[in-house]
Amino acid sequence: MTATTMQDVHVDDEGIRFSSRDDVVVDVTFDGTRVWSFWLQRDTEGRGGDRTIAWPQPLRRFLDGATRLALVDHVADAELYAAEVSFGAGSGRVAVQDRKGRPLGLDKSNRLSRLFVSRDADQVAPLMDAIATVLTALEDCGIEGFLAYGTLLGAYRDGRLIGHDSDADLGYVSRHSHPVDVMLESFALQRTLVEMGFVVTRYSGIAVKVHVPEADGSIRGLDVFGGFMRAGKLYLMGEVGAPFEEDWIFPRTTVALEGRTFAAPAQPDHLLAAMYGDSWRVPDPAYVFTTPESTRLRLNGWFRGIRVGQGRGMGGKDLTPEQPSGFAKWVHADAGADIATIVDLGCGYGTDAVWLGRQGRSTWGMDAHYKSYVRMRKVAEAEELPVRFRWVNLTENRSVLDAAADMAQLAGPRVVTARHVLDAVDGGGRDNLLRLARVLTRGGGALYCQVQVGAERSPQSNGPVTPLDLTDLLDLVSAHGGTVVHREMLNESDAAGADNIARLVVTWK
Repeated sequence: MTATTMQDVHVDDEGIRFSSRDDVVVDVTFDGTRVWSFWLQRDTEGRGGDRTIAWPQPLRRFLDGATRLALVDHVADAELYAAEVSFGAGSGRVAVQDRKGRPLGLDKSNRLSRLFVSRDADQVAPLMDAIATVLTALEDCGIEGFLAYGTLLGAYRDGRLIGHDSDADLGYVSRHSHPVDVMLESFALQRTLVEMGFVVTRYSGIAVKVHVPEADGSIRGLDVFGGFMRAGKLYLMGEVGAPFEEDWIFPRTTVALEGRTFAAPAQPDHLLAAMYGDSWRVPDPAYVFTTPESTRLRLNGWFRGIRVGQGRGMGGKDLTPEQPSGFAKWVHADAGADIATIVDLGCGYGTDAVWLGRQGRSTWGMDAHYKSYVRMRKVAEAEELPVRFRWVNLTENRSVLDAAADMAQLAGPRVVTARHVLDAVDGGGRDNLLRLARVLTRGGGALYCQVQVGAERSPQSNGPVTPLDLTDLLDLVSAHGGTVVHREMLNESDAAGADNIARLVVTWK
């Protein structure tokens, strides 16, 4: 086996540059303490063997002073590079620590945490106690729990916690086979745990965090991921949707972890392969879950909450919250007087909705970020305007179905507006927006939308947007049965070049 090589390594305040055609996971250590890990090719940028990687944001505030920086092949435990380097203007040693002086490092999710590698046996003991406590509580509730994810991996592979990990995970596989029954069981489990004195936080329909008080009064949270068998596949929250056999889980066996014995699946190797792939035996402190899209969508649809996809937003906040957009003025001028209701999707602050209300238009503002329109809702109420606001998340099917059923009762004909929303949500959000618009414009009315289609981001856009291909967008509208009855191009960018904003009016028969 050829040894991994790195040449022309340069380290500065921005990041690390080097030359290498190998792709292995490398630990970055400061004065012998691991603070970060990355893959030489997968996680870096560049062409050929010349690669660069920027310092992760959580580490940047610590980069002030000197340290012996080493790049270490994690699997081979071989030092590929080492040098005394200086960051910023500091004269002391770089110390990646919390306020109590305890060492910190980035875990596999690039979160700055107290990693297990920096804790001694006495510090780990409370975690072992917490795992035993929660597993016993699950048993008392009739749930057959076991170690899961990184906790199971460390126990089964090495008999100890993974050094670059920072938390503990438990799992269970329900004996039910229908998602609704699995969720009912999970909520019953939560109520029982609360009655037993535990504080429980819910992540989704079948995943919770159990907060366990320790002897010193601190609280440790253990994640408990539920799962179930359906049509020959195991679905386990957060990442698993794979062909599976029930006897790979039941009857459970045991594994040793830090000198203690805990419940485990009957054949842990099968579950670990479903979680981490066939290479699960090879340590990888920079592991990235690559959940298949089909699995993600199933778990979202069955169990995850109404905040799915909210990170992308819908319309977000207006750049000039006190003034209506030119888009709103265009809609008001173009829409006929017979339009009874305007539904403003991705309303952001709600400025356009309130302005339309001041023009005598009965308007509903809708957005996934309900806090953004709180102030304008109060303005509408104070001025007694025909304006209402409602929460909706276009990337969550249940939210869209609920909104469609509710808003379809409004007086018609109805106009739906979407200013920089189609270009601010993902493909599923675009599909849902067009479905919702089709329902709301039945019996007359239209969808008015403004979308960025050029390379430059428009300063007038309503939140973070990604330019769309206009031809692809028109094809999508057609696929949803819509007809574009008006199209115009604008140039709202300061940069010279072709028009980069499309305004469309879409109708449905």
